[in-house]
Amino acid sequence: MSKTLYLECYSGISGDMTVAALLDLGADEALLREALASLPLDGYEIEITRVKKSGLDACDFRVILDPEHDGRDHDMEYLHGHDHNHSHDYDHQHDHSHSHEHEQWHNHSQMHEHGHMHRGLSEIREIIQSSELSSRAKETALEIFQILAEAEAKAHGMPVEQVHFHEVGAVDSIVDIAAVAVCLDNLDIEEVIVPELYEGRGTIRCQHGIIPVPVPAVTNIAAAHKLPLHMTDIEGELVTPTGAAIVAAVKTADMLPARCRILKTGMGAGKRDYRCTGVLRAMLIEPWNEEEDVIWKLESNIDDCTGEALGYVMEELFAAGARDVCYTPIYMKKNRPAYQLNVICREEDIERLQEIVFRNTTTIGIRRVKMERTILKRENQALDTPLGQVRVKLCDLGTEKRIYPEYDSVVELCREHELSYQEVWNIVSRAASEMGL
Repeated sequence: MSKTLYLECYSGISGDMTVAALLDLGADEALLREALASLPLDGYEIEITRVKKSGLDACDFRVILDPEHDGRDHDMEYLHGHDHNHSHDYDHQHDHSHSHEHEQWHNHSQMHEHGHMHRGLSEIREIIQSSELSSRAKETALEIFQILAEAEAKAHGMPVEQVHFHEVGAVDSIVDIAAVAVCLDNLDIEEVIVPELYEGRGTIRCQHGIIPVPVPAVTNIAAAHKLPLHMTDIEGELVTPTGAAIVAAVKTADMLPARCRILKTGMGAGKRDYRCTGVLRAMLIEPWNEEEDVIWKLESNIDDCTGEALGYVMEELFAAGARDVCYTPIYMKKNRPAYQLNVICREEDIERLQEIVFRNTTTIGIRRVKMERTILKRENQALDTPLGQVRVKLCDLGTEKRIYPEYDSVVELCREHELSYQEVWNIVSRAASEMGL
């Protein structure tokens, strides 16, 4: 069955938060390190640790750049533009909070003017393609970069191919984005639900000056990909361009099912200290509705198979997990008497049951139909009776409850006490009635 990921972005989202949440959810750290080592990049290492955020245990993912590759990260005061006299030669906080995302993208000519090395989108594509990431991970990473480049190009008013990364930002972002793609592939995620992105307010400082929050790249991505933003009164940037691009690339739905079952939870730590708890919570979920259900029907018309073979097939199908099996007499072409085989089963049992039918009958084709069904709330119980315990199914209709003794259990009592089926049934019914069932 397909796996569904729910990203709870009440504290926003960034690249490193996403990687950490997916690792905490169960993505293979060794596989991730091996995949990242295949990228033709140097000058960095990754650090994966556990941290406390508002007392909650969370995974922390960091890209640590070598001194000769390292950029100058912003402290919180400078980042949000509160210290207008602060020099550009500020102390490096070595926090890698992705504040430098906002100085990564620049015009090619500007890059040479400032004397920085640069990487454009074409160079980044080559890095991703030449790695040993799986084809699905490569596709995801390239899609994220494309979305990010288009948003930044629009913000700066230039063609996509003229937008370039600073050397520092490129290494950090390539690692983050590749790591997200590898983890999603490793977890075999097929559906991603992101109802909304919580974003802050105020301003943030980039190389060109002080810009508003949400930053232009985030608003461009939200507009182009219809991402719902929930604006809060928190002073600061909660959604980074990389985080928004990740959501735009992988989101398949923005509404949770009415009821769902949580299979596993992961917590990814953010790096900045805001009023909200800086974590991204990721959950593997599956829809859960006791009244609405989905079942599959396998169907085949058989006109040249013996009754003995068909009887044996029914036994084998039930033993292999079929919910129900029946034969319906039909007339086929040339007025041939035949039987239509119907098997009711769960999706995960289809392949095994089809193999039984093909191996034990003469059919050469099986039809499959996915069917919605309405089922009553029910539970299995053991009911005490004067004859001994009997297994029963208790069904709830809302206004009344009904009890259905299990056939095999009733038959056991019939043989043990040498009574007829109806006699045992009546005794079981009286016992249920006396218990108020």
